[in-house]
Amino acid sequence: MASTLLSGPWVEYFYQRSFRARVALSQLPLSIAAVIALVVAMLAIPDRLWTPWTMAAVGVQIVVLLASLTVPWQRLPKGSFLALPYLDLLSICFARLGAGNYQSNVAVLCIFPLSWLAASGLAKRTALLVSFCVPAIVVWTPSIVDGQIPTGRGLTNAALFPFIMLGMAATLMILLNSMAAQHRALVAKDKALRSALEASDGRQRLLDAVVNTVGVGIVALDADGKEILRNRKQHEFQAHAGDSNSEAGLLVFDLDQRTILPAERRPLQRAKAGVAFEDELVWIGSPADRRTLSVTARPVHRDDGGSVGSVVVFSDVTALVSALAAKDDFVSNVSHEFRTPLTSILGYVGLALEDPSLIAPNVMGYLQTAERNADRLLALVSDLLATTSNQLLLHPRAGDLAALVTDSLESAQPRAAENEVTLVNQTVGPLEAVLDISRMGQVLDNLISNAIKYSPDGGVVTVRCFADGDSLVCHVTDTGLGMSPHDLAEAFTKFHRASAANIKGIPGIGLGLPITKAIVEGHGGTITLTSQLGEGTTVSFSIPLVDAPADAAVSAVT
Repeated sequence: MASTLLSGPWVEYFYQRSFRARVALSQLPLSIAAVIALVVAMLAIPDRLWTPWTMAAVGVQIVVLLASLTVPWQRLPKGSFLALPYLDLLSICFARLGAGNYQSNVAVLCIFPLSWLAASGLAKRTALLVSFCVPAIVVWTPSIVDGQIPTGRGLTNAALFPFIMLGMAATLMILLNSMAAQHRALVAKDKALRSALEASDGRQRLLDAVVNTVGVGIVALDADGKEILRNRKQHEFQAHAGDSNSEAGLLVFDLDQRTILPAERRPLQRAKAGVAFEDELVWIGSPADRRTLSVTARPVHRDDGGSVGSVVVFSDVTALVSALAAKDDFVSNVSHEFRTPLTSILGYVGLALEDPSLIAPNVMGYLQTAERNADRLLALVSDLLATTSNQLLLHPRAGDLAALVTDSLESAQPRAAENEVTLVNQTVGPLEAVLDISRMGQVLDNLISNAIKYSPDGGVVTVRCFADGDSLVCHVTDTGLGMSPHDLAEAFTKFHRASAANIKGIPGIGLGLPITKAIVEGHGGTITLTSQLGEGTTVSFSIPLVDAPADAAVSAVT
């Protein structure tokens, strides 16, 4: 109830006024009550109206009212305005002395200045002391002066009145202090909220700037699949795809770049369904100005697993896809150009080897090595062609891995001699298995060749193959340049060249390890690589002895 009385529109009106106006409004209730009391006195006790005490009371009230209206209280020291309620109490004392026991209710007017003192929040102890002492003086002084001590009910009222005024002042003070504390808390919360709002607004502006600055299209969806954010780049993509308000109306094509992608397979529709995907390609726009977009979608979840929505990112990879296509065309054309002379070389070497009697024994060995390496060079050309179609053909049959190691080391001996590299064969045969002899020979050639190339200043290359349970395991170890952690992570990526190879000018095109990995995995095996920069590298692979694959086309993509 009290909280209601001390709040509301009139309180807002009061605190919106100037300080002097608030002082005048605080004085006004007593002034009005004093006028009413004066009128009542004129009617009830006119003979007591013109006493010196009554005139003094009226004079003090007039002075206080004029002072509240005219004095610039905001310029005076803090608390100066409290002189007014103290003068009001003096005026009430004069009025009580003037009225005597004829109008004892004049003492009730003390409630106005005492409330003012309690509500000011200043000199609280003094205000409480005055709240008891002044009402006691106002009530008892006339009786003492007139010599008429009240009895019975009058005595009870006179005795209780100072305590009632004290209780009223204390209650009001406590209530206002509580409200002031609540007000300070609300002000602090309001300040914190404003600060948080400003920080949030700043972060929102920064986020908008970032989102609209990045070179990718971004779309954010809420839990219901409704679009809540689309950045500037995505607006450009949508305009390029047809600028339709509906995704179904946009020109979005499938992998063949001719078939319109069905609505249910379009990126945003799949993201709305909560599907996560990464780097999926779509084509947008007309045939004359078509772009390739790589699309990634990620659902966002709360801690309890509930859906918050999804974020879909569109990246323009048109230039990259065109470059990859141009690269594949170049590799394919060059490989076809190499194939013709290699086939011719193999044909003539084969004719020469048909009649061993016409060839010296040492020349026969040279020609056989040349034929074997030409076969492998032709296989490498075929591998280059396979990278453009992403397929390698495997034809497994019974073979001896130990014999393949011996042949590969013999073929690599001239290059090892040039680099002053010692080749060590720690393989003890036979190691029979079902495998593609040509492809597995290619694996060994690649690994031994790499080990020699990455040991340009000499060293040792060791090949060790052995049977381990149901698998054949092979380690090719060198003591050469080694690889950095970054190169190690990218070693099986097509066309990746180690930084040491580029610095040292070591030849290669970055296909050996990717193709080797594809061949080993095509045999159902695994391959690993460990290396320490400056200390050397070990490549290990294993293939199963049983359950070898039948003839198959193996993906050359790594």
